[in-house]
Amino acid sequence: MRILYIAIIALAVVQAGFANYWQVGPGKTYTAPSQVSSLVEDGDTVAIDAGVYESDVARWAANDLFITGVGGKAHLKANGNSYGQKAIWVIAGDNTRIENIEFSLCTVPDQNGAGIRQEGKNLTVRYCHFHHNDDGILAGTMNPSNIIIEFCEFGYNGYGDGQSHNLYINNIDTLIFRFNYSHHTSVGHELKSRAHVNYILYNRISDEAGTTSSRSIDLPNGGTTYLIGNLIEQGPESENSNIIGYGLEGLNNPSPHELFAINNTIINNRSNGSFFSFQNGTTFFKAFNNIIAGPGVFVQGNYPSNVDTASNIMSTDIGVFEFADPDSYDFHLTANSQLAIDQGSNPGSDGGFSLSPVLEYMHPSDSLIRCQTGFLDIGAYEFCIISDVQNNPVQDFKIYPNPAHDFLYVDMPFVAGSTFEIFNSMGQLLLSKFAENRVDISQFSAGIYFIIIKNGASQWCSKFVKE
Repeated sequence: MRILYIAIIALAVVQAGFANYWQVGPGKTYTAPSQVSSLVEDGDTVAIDAGVYESDVARWAANDLFITGVGGKAHLKANGNSYGQKAIWVIAGDNTRIENIEFSLCTVPDQNGAGIRQEGKNLTVRYCHFHHNDDGILAGTMNPSNIIIEFCEFGYNGYGDGQSHNLYINNIDTLIFRFNYSHHTSVGHELKSRAHVNYILYNRISDEAGTTSSRSIDLPNGGTTYLIGNLIEQGPESENSNIIGYGLEGLNNPSPHELFAINNTIINNRSNGSFFSFQNGTTFFKAFNNIIAGPGVFVQGNYPSNVDTASNIMSTDIGVFEFADPDSYDFHLTANSQLAIDQGSNPGSDGGFSLSPVLEYMHPSDSLIRCQTGFLDIGAYEFCIISDVQNNPVQDFKIYPNPAHDFLYVDMPFVAGSTFEIFNSMGQLLLSKFAENRVDISQFSAGIYFIIIKNGASQWCSKFVKE
């Protein structure tokens, strides 16, 4: 159900009036991204043809840049090269958006060579792939600053010293990490974030076999974290027995220090360990509807001062959950998963943010609407008969334009009583109404949205982009 980003950039540039549109690739005036990195100005777009760009590194200092691969991923293959002994790309400007780029083979003497080194404020990364670097993304301390990472893959990053990771986000305001696949870190963490607030939603974070990664998720300075709908798997050779660490380097982030773990499937394939570990002084831990499978204790050491738990199921025997194919890391429920089906509890909300899972991770690096035909199931996946909800557009269901601006048009015959539901990419329901062929989306901010159409006894869902 992946949206292929076909950016109609030229029209947008003409409308903007001042922004430039830079084309990069074989046969173009500029054959490598580094050739335009010092020429771009605020608000420009850089379109890089798919292909491999050997040993090409750059620093981007302009603000409001959109840098994208076209016709497939543009692969920045560093071959041990870096800009300023830092990264393949050093992002010094603010409000940068990067899509459809592959970053690999960056290493530097201090062992922190990254695919992206973020030095500016606010970054969005979509549909990118980071592998075999010292760090995938390394983001420095910057306030105010927010980082969004979605639909990306991180694998085989880490120098092997335990100080470099698939992702290392330092002290920023907010990290939104969703619909990503992070795996096979060399000794380091699959995700390490010092952000004050973390939304870690609908990801696959899995060590798998043949890796020596450390924690699956490390949140060393506390703060507020929402951990919803994730598949988290610790491999048999992990060098750290703890899967999720919270505040273990000191609760230095702004309070409150709260962790919400809702509808995750957490698997320990190691012979021992712990699923959660908290710094003394953590104020609140809410854990609803989690599958805790494999050896180890639920919480190691200090419990937070306030705990609210319900409908978590825990067993050292992974087999009792009757997953689809655990040997291949497919932890979907089956008809035999009676421990989890319809056994969930309503997790409520926190400060207006709904904690109920409405999406699911779909491998690789994608998402779909969570099907719910009865009571909420426990874990990251809902068991549904596939025919109940079709997660791909069908012949008589078209939405256009996509990307859209003020209005979205639905080309589909409706029966009486058909309805729309539109969710944002955080999984929050924004609109529910009787179906019609023209939908006003002007009130929505730019981003990715999900539309589910209920037409009689059938349902369909798809994605659209609001510009």
